[in-house]
Amino acid sequence: MKLTKILFIAALLGLTGCSSTSEPEELVIIHTNDTHSMIDPEESTDMGGVLRRKVLIDSIRAEHPNVMVVDAGDIVQGTLYFHLFKGKVEQEVLNRLGYDLQILGNHEFDNGMDGLKNMLAEARPTLLASNYEFADSLLSAKFAPYYIKEAAGKKIGFMAINLNPEGMVAEGNYDGVTFLPWREKAQATIDRLRNDEKVDYVVAITHIGYNGSDENPDLFGDRQLAARTSGINLIIGGHSHTLLDPAEQVTGADGNPVLICQLGKNGRYLGETKINLTTGEVTEKIIPVDSRLDSRRDEELMKALEPYRAGVDSLYAHEVGRVATDEPLNNKSQKMWDFAGNFVLDRGRKLASGVEGAISNKGGLRVTWNPGPLTEGQAIDMMPFNNRIVVIDIKGADLIEAFKVMDARGGDIAVGIPAGSDINPNRTYRIATIDYLANGGDYMEPLTRAKVVASSPKVAYEELLDYLSENPIIK
Repeated sequence: MKLTKILFIAALLGLTGCSSTSEPEELVIIHTNDTHSMIDPEESTDMGGVLRRKVLIDSIRAEHPNVMVVDAGDIVQGTLYFHLFKGKVEQEVLNRLGYDLQILGNHEFDNGMDGLKNMLAEARPTLLASNYEFADSLLSAKFAPYYIKEAAGKKIGFMAINLNPEGMVAEGNYDGVTFLPWREKAQATIDRLRNDEKVDYVVAITHIGYNGSDENPDLFGDRQLAARTSGINLIIGGHSHTLLDPAEQVTGADGNPVLICQLGKNGRYLGETKINLTTGEVTEKIIPVDSRLDSRRDEELMKALEPYRAGVDSLYAHEVGRVATDEPLNNKSQKMWDFAGNFVLDRGRKLASGVEGAISNKGGLRVTWNPGPLTEGQAIDMMPFNNRIVVIDIKGADLIEAFKVMDARGGDIAVGIPAGSDINPNRTYRIATIDYLANGGDYMEPLTRAKVVASSPKVAYEELLDYLSENPIIK
C-alpha cells in the first residue's frame, strides 16, 4: 500500500496528529477547596481522603483530553498533618496529584510568611494571586497574576481573587502582602485577559466566600464578584465552606451568566466543571469522594504518606480524657460551646485575678469529639491554631460593640458576661479570650481597644491538654 494511501486512511480514523472532529471541544476543570489537611477520610462521614481523590482525578484525566486541576485555597489547618509537618504533606499531595493551579486561602498564612515560604518552596502548580501584591514580602517572585490555557483552538484565562487579610489573618502573619481593592483589580485583570491576551473565556478561582454583605462593600463574596464585574464565565470558590449543589448561576454586570461553584469542606466532594469551547455553556457535576473506589488506591501515594502517618498515629493513640455526653461535640453543639467557653474562662482565671467571663469563637473549634475515649490528637484537632489565651480589660461600650460584631457573624461563645443590653457602657470588664480575637481577628476590632493584662506562655491546644489532665471527664 502506498504511503499516501496509508496517511489518508489514518487521517480518516483520527490516528494522525491532525485535529479530529470527534475530539470534544471542551475544557474539563477538576476543582477542590477548603480541604483543611484532610489527608485521610473524615472520620464522622467516611468521605474524602487524598487516595480516593487521586483515583477520581486519574479517571477523569483518562477520559478527557483537556483537563485542568485547580484548588481554591485552605489546603491546610485542621488535622495533625499540619500540626506536625507545617504544610509539607498537603503541598506534596497537590504535587503528586498533578494540580495545575493553586491559590492561597487565609489559613495558608497560619505559620506566618516564613512558614508559607517553606511550604511553597517545592510547589509544582502555578501559584495565582490577582489582587495580592508580594513585592515587599518573602514571596515576591512566587505568584503570577493570571494563567492562560489553550485548548481546542480557544484560550481560557484563569485569575485569582482573595479576601482582605486584615481582620481575618493574624497580624504579623502576612507581612509584606498588599491587598488590592477587589472590584477594581478583578475588572482590570478581566479586561487585560479579554483585551490584551484575547482570551475566549475567563475563570476566577477565589477564596472570598460565597456571599458577602450588600451593606459592607469590604465584605464581598462570589455573588458580588459575579454581579459587579463584566467578563467572567465561571467562578470556582472557597472559604465559606458552602456546598453549592447545584451550582448557582448569577447574571454579571454585562448581562451574561456566571456559574458559581463551591464544594463545602474537607475534600468530601470533587468538582468536575466543563466549559463547552464552542458554545460557551458551563456545566458542573459534583462527585462524592467516598469508599467505592478504595480497591484502586495508588500504591505509590500510599507509600509516600506512610512516614507522615507514623507521627500522626502516635498522637491518636494517647488517651487524655473521655467524652461523657450522649451526643457528638463540635462547633454546632451548645455543649461544646459551653465547654470551650468555660475552658477559656478557667485558663484566664489562672492568668489573672478578677476575670469575670470569657469570649471565644465557634470557628476556632474544628472536627468532632464523639462520646467515648478522647486522645491527644483529637484534642489538638479541635483547637489546632497557634492562639494564646489572654486576659483583657475592656470598656463596656467596646464590649457592646464586640457583641454586635459577634451577632452579625451568627453568634460566638460567651460565658459569664451579661447580655448586651445589661452591659454597663461606662464600666470596665475583665474577660479572657484568645489573642486572635484580641488583635481584631474575625473582625473583632472593638477588642483591640482593650488593655491586655496577661497572656499565656502556651498555645491554646497545650492549655487544653493541661485542662484535660485536670478535668478528664467532659460532661
